[in-house]
Parts: sequence; structure tokens; C-alpha cells
Amino acid sequence: MSKRDYYEVLGVSKGADEKEVKKAYRRVAMKCHPDRNPGDAEAEASFKEASEAYEILSDSEKRSAYDQYGHAGVDPSMGGGGFGGGNFSDIFGDVFGDIFGGGRGRSGPQRGSDLRYTLDISLEDAVKGATVEIRVPSLNACDTCDGSGASPGSSPTTCGTCGGVGQVRMQQGLFQVQQTCPTCRGRGKSISDPCNSCHGQGRVETTKTLSVKVPPGVDTGDRIRLSGEGEAGPEGGPSGDLFVQMSVRQHAIFERDGKNLYCEVPITFADAALGGELDVPTLDGRVKLKIPAETQTGKLFRLRGKGVKPVRGGSVGDLLCRVDMETPVKLNKEQKGLIEELRASLGQGGKSHSPRQTSWFEGVKNFFDDLTT
Repeated sequence: MSKRDYYEVLGVSKGADEKEVKKAYRRVAMKCHPDRNPGDAEAEASFKEASEAYEILSDSEKRSAYDQYGHAGVDPSMGGGGFGGGNFSDIFGDVFGDIFGGGRGRSGPQRGSDLRYTLDISLEDAVKGATVEIRVPSLNACDTCDGSGASPGSSPTTCGTCGGVGQVRMQQGLFQVQQTCPTCRGRGKSISDPCNSCHGQGRVETTKTLSVKVPPGVDTGDRIRLSGEGEAGPEGGPSGDLFVQMSVRQHAIFERDGKNLYCEVPITFADAALGGELDVPTLDGRVKLKIPAETQTGKLFRLRGKGVKPVRGGSVGDLLCRVDMETPVKLNKEQKGLIEELRASLGQGGKSHSPRQTSWFEGVKNFFDDLTT
């Protein structure tokens, strides 16, 4: 007798995600479980069929083999992965444990939780790199009991209720399910004489100071991983990791776009018309920028190599300076007279003396046009 398609058994499409597969199996299993259908061979067969389908479709490797080769890809007699034979308790417990408060035991050492710390840094430190000290609150192993939870001179003992498993079997209606042991709360151990420092928890909340080396070129969103600097694990387990996430503060002068920096530089009417030199700020100090005559406001100038060296490698970016002409203010009588003479002189020449109005966007376009010529 040929097997039915596993997707058909659970009533899901081939594109169903893990959550949908689990929900579908739960629905079939609740309906056909032998405890709810005593003596019903057909219901028992449907339950086993659904469990077999879930075992394959909930495993990414087995599901991939099944999608590619069908039942032959997971049949042990044909070299496939196969279904692990008539014991469905583990599968059923995984799916229904969250309903009945069960699940697998968690006794014994466990890895501690990872932590995240947001580090606020300046643009200068992000570009050039820096070493920064941070203070991180976390759960660390108790020094008094070395993380055991028991007072010095004593040690935890195996829980007499669950036998060290961390779970007990409970009968709830037609189902026999596993629940977290109420005595040891899943730890599998009992502590008769708890440590006074951590009150039997094995961990205490402390704040530790760490030195973080920020590599040159980082940007907002980049993360640095400090292995073993997260929370200490329960039952003396290994510590998790600390992820330090960068947040670069807004700069008063520069804006960053990838490996390039941008800034605005004020320019006088005289320098714009006749040309000259400007002092331009960079992260390494001021440099001279030669301005050609008849420069329009919004013009972009490139200073090569004055940007950012990417943290993941590559060439150093550039600094792009946009000149912005300043209108003179608080002119005296003589200066106003000179400008009046200039205006009159420019007016005599007609449109040929009128500067072409260039918007900021036109300036950007002209800048990139110049690069291609």
C-alpha cells in the first residue's frame, strides 16, 4: 500500500512554514490520539501517519530530501533518512508541551543568555577607531558558591521528586504529559543549604567594566561580539556573549554616506566670482581648497582620501565639499556704492554677464558629469 503525501496528511501546502506545519499536526493529533479514541485502530493509524509526516516536514534536511525525492528520499530501506520507528512521545511532547506546561527537561548546566549593549560614539571615533570602557549590568556566577547555589562546604543533591530529570509525569484527562518538577523547578537538583550570597540561584546581578576596542570604519548598526561576556549560565553553565552595537552620533559639520563624507563650506561673493582658496575642515585638520573663478553656489568639490576606510576593507572614501555663497550683510556706504556700480556694470552687458542659476541638485549632477569627462 503506497503512502499518502505528507503534505496531504497534514493538510498543508508545500510552502507552509514550520509554524503552520506544527499547527496542522497538533490539530490532527488532538483529533486522532489513541487516548481519545480507545480501541479505534483507524484513529491510531491516522495518528501514526500524522506523526510520521510531522517528523519529516519539521526537519529541514529531511523535508528537503522528501521534496526532492519523495518517500524514497526518507526511506531507510532505500538509503534515505527514514522515520524513527513507532515511538511518537518525543514528537508529541515537542508540539503539545507548551499547552500542558511540559517540554523537555532542562536540568544540568545551561548556556547563559546573550546580551546587547548600544555604544554611543562620535564620528571621529567611528572613523579612526578608539578604545572605550563600558559598564554592563548582567548576571554573573556567584563567587561565594562558584555558581552551585549551595553554601560553602555543601553541594546540591539529586531531586527526590523527579530523580534529577527536572520533570514529572502528570495525568490530565486522557493525556499523560510531562511537567516541570514543582520541587526543583526543572533544575533536577535540590539545595538544602542555599548560599547566602545568591540565595541558592548560583548567580548574582553585578555590573562589570569592560574595555571595547572599536575598529576604524565602523558605522551605526555594526556589532562587535565579546565572547563569554554575557550572562553566566545556570547550574554553572558557560556564559553567553555580549554584542556591542554601534550608534554614531550626528556630527556638527560632516554627514556620512558609506565611506564618503559630506560638508558645506561658505564662500564669499568675491571668491566665487574671481576664484581663491578656502580653508576646508577635515577629520585630520584643515586643508586648502582651490576655488576656480565663476564658481556657482552648490558646486561640489572632491577631496580624495579624506573620507572613511571601510571596516570590512576597501579603498578610503572621499570628502565632498559643497560651496555655499554667503550674501554680505551690514555693508557700509562705500561698499554699497561699489556693489551698485557692479550691478550697473553687469546690467550694461545684458544676459551674457548674468550668472547661470544652479540649484543644489544641478550642482550634484554637474559634479558627477565632471568626473566622466
